[in-house]
Amino acid sequence: MKTIIEILTDKVSEAFEACGYSKELGIVKVSDRPDLCQFQCNGAFSGAKLYKKAPMIIAKDVIEKLQSNDIFANLSVVGAGFINIDVKDSFLLGYVAEILADDHLGIKQTTKNETIFLDYGGPNAAKSLHVGHLRSAIIGESLKRLANETGRKTVSDVHLGDWGLQMGLVMAELEERGDYSLSGEEWSNIYPLASQKSKENEAFKQKAQDITAKFQMEDPKYFSLWKKIMEISVAEIKETYDLLGVNFDLWHGESDSKKYMNTLISILENKGLLVESLGAMVVDVSEPTDNSPIPPIIIKKSNGASGYATTDLATFIEREELCHPTELWYVVDNRQSLHFTQVFRCVKKASLVPQNTAIYHLGFGTMNGKDGKPYKTRDGEVMKLRDFYNTVYDTVFKRVEDSTFSDGADKKDIAHKITIAAMKFGDLMNHRSKNYIFDIDKFTASEGKTGTFLLYTIARINSILKKVVNVTANKKADKIYSSSEKELLLTLALSNEAFELAYNEKAPNIICENAYKIASDFSKFYSENHIVGEQDQLKKSAWINLCKATKTILEKHLYILGIEPVEIM
Repeated sequence: MKTIIEILTDKVSEAFEACGYSKELGIVKVSDRPDLCQFQCNGAFSGAKLYKKAPMIIAKDVIEKLQSNDIFANLSVVGAGFINIDVKDSFLLGYVAEILADDHLGIKQTTKNETIFLDYGGPNAAKSLHVGHLRSAIIGESLKRLANETGRKTVSDVHLGDWGLQMGLVMAELEERGDYSLSGEEWSNIYPLASQKSKENEAFKQKAQDITAKFQMEDPKYFSLWKKIMEISVAEIKETYDLLGVNFDLWHGESDSKKYMNTLISILENKGLLVESLGAMVVDVSEPTDNSPIPPIIIKKSNGASGYATTDLATFIEREELCHPTELWYVVDNRQSLHFTQVFRCVKKASLVPQNTAIYHLGFGTMNGKDGKPYKTRDGEVMKLRDFYNTVYDTVFKRVEDSTFSDGADKKDIAHKITIAAMKFGDLMNHRSKNYIFDIDKFTASEGKTGTFLLYTIARINSILKKVVNVTANKKADKIYSSSEKELLLTLALSNEAFELAYNEKAPNIICENAYKIASDFSKFYSENHIVGEQDQLKKSAWINLCKATKTILEKHLYILGIEPVEIM
């Protein structure tokens, strides 16, 4: 299905061509001045340079050709040669009806056979998830859903950090304690204690490093203990992700790449890329055009252990074998940009995937507290993700508990959905590359640019539809009765533009902005038009249809953002 911009661009481009000008000049965009017109075309200015004519003359030629077209309500030339465009109400109504009838709600579908592999989550096993894991999970899940909605196949992997020093630290601590029970609240505190001990005790740090090398070589004692730790750790991690509504197709870890290690080494050796440096085996990934030094990537450490760069490289072989992805998206903290520069260069130099496979590091900034620093507990520790959820939930539940709901309302479920909406929308409304401050009071407010406001909009529409349940709505409206109605219809009609741009930019914040505009436009429409009490049945029918259309399209936005609607609020 073509977007409304594409339809208008086709019409205007044909007019330019019919006047003897290049059709490339006919690009239409949403108006910069919505108070003056709905759409505009500025191609006459570029045409002036090509054809040595005043832009005003070119613009007038074009709109003369367009006058006979039955989709335009108003065409005018303003200023030095801007073409202002308004479409007919019948065209706008028909286009929104076409979106609603489309199986994909107008979202443009890929015509290619594409598979996108998404690596997000990335928690280290043997540790509890903390707030630093929130952004990767939320952004990755939204990007996966967005890609799926465009007709692309996706494969998502949590990519657990289960093969590095953190595992050796936990095992060293358990060994020194002589207690391998791995139960109770104490479990989640083992790694932080072991990590701190390694910074103060060089002998303990060396012991952890030795154990890491041993379990990686599948020493029976430590490999068995590693399996036990993984079983407990993964269960806890899954529980937290389930709470957030974040899902993965694969629960692979760095350890799953070990069977590809020998293949990786052979490829690097055969291509003459693997060299010795200070006892370690490395690959030089520097390029002549580098503005700053790019260090070599370490494949094998001097003690024989492999680092996470090595396992990351091996996973490319695994993923190519698994599904031959056309693109790989790594949703990982901005601070890992150097690491991914090294890894991606090595992947291409070694041809671990076909050269036409696109690889992206979709970096993100940090979530900060009101002090502008990374979000922490009052004690200054990194807050566990489950504790962060509980903090937001407690704030929300107090408000829900004080609200008046109909009998039988599940207040805990409502509070949970509002909590997730507040957390996800509060995060996703920012461009992923930027840091942001999480303000609980602001993000849980029922007004303003919040996930709560979006849920409230859905609940308000549900309430309206319940009150008019016995009213028979016409299947197709043929008239627009108010300016706020027209404004809302135009926003709905442009939603597929937002979906396409969000996919191309890999930026869920564009979905957030459009969802908020829909909700805001609906709020204005609702306040200016008395839907339930309207006596004109044709008008009332049209407005009921618009309520249903708004709900359907807004809920699609929410789904892509990973937010569940509520029935009542």
